[in-house]
Amino acid sequence: MRKLFALSLFATVSFFADAVELQGHLTQGGLVTGKIEGVKSVSFNGQALKTTEQGEFVFGFGRDAELTHQLSWVDATGAAQQQAIVITKRDYKIDKITGVASKYVSPPKEVSERISREAVAVKNARKVDSELRYFLDPVYKPAEGRISGVYGSQRYFNGEPRRPHFGLDIANKTGSPVYAPVSGTVVFADNDLYYSGGTLILDHGHSVTSTYIHLSKLDVKVGDTIKRGEKIAEIGATGRVTGPHLDWRLNWKGERLDPALMMLDTLANQK
Repeated sequence: MRKLFALSLFATVSFFADAVELQGHLTQGGLVTGKIEGVKSVSFNGQALKTTEQGEFVFGFGRDAELTHQLSWVDATGAAQQQAIVITKRDYKIDKITGVASKYVSPPKEVSERISREAVAVKNARKVDSELRYFLDPVYKPAEGRISGVYGSQRYFNGEPRRPHFGLDIANKTGSPVYAPVSGTVVFADNDLYYSGGTLILDHGHSVTSTYIHLSKLDVKVGDTIKRGEKIAEIGATGRVTGPHLDWRLNWKGERLDPALMMLDTLANQK
């Protein structure tokens, strides 16, 4: 028998129905973890999800995600089940930024190949789909400083509209430490990307990755296993920026999520 459950429009939910447990943020930019005891398979909007031996899984919603989604699974008895998930729509901030070097607003043609090559490398790094289970852990604050930019905001550089911002910006002086907000493995490390400058990507398992950009120094390399609270880099002003800050991003597969929704207000290196 196929069943259908509807979740209420809660921003944060811990929901139990027919042995289904979901925890997270039911809103655009949100990340949700789930658990179904004895589950045989799980899919989200028709896409198969990786599950742990305990039946745990994860999925997320992009900035402009549709408001209605479907979670499907085959339970321990072999029966197919469905659950409708309804999320909330968000309004986003508009930022107008001046003083950006013209070469970053409209890059010269001679660097277009470099930009494309770097974009592919970053995209490939985020395709990792490991068995790590750190996506289930609490997410802490990666650096001290002022919040200078928020997820989802539409930015105008020197009056020209650009893509929405997909990170949380934390402004501080160059050289300020950046700590791993959650444990993971380094899957990408580059000191000098055209747009993002010093860039790190950590894998947290099941297609969840976090990205740290505009770094002045990288303290880790690809393949390193990182524990929460370990210093991984230093804040900088590399790439396309108007001042030193950390641009911190969170992804589930190709979906860009809002780190602020998951972040605890405790610095990652605190015990």
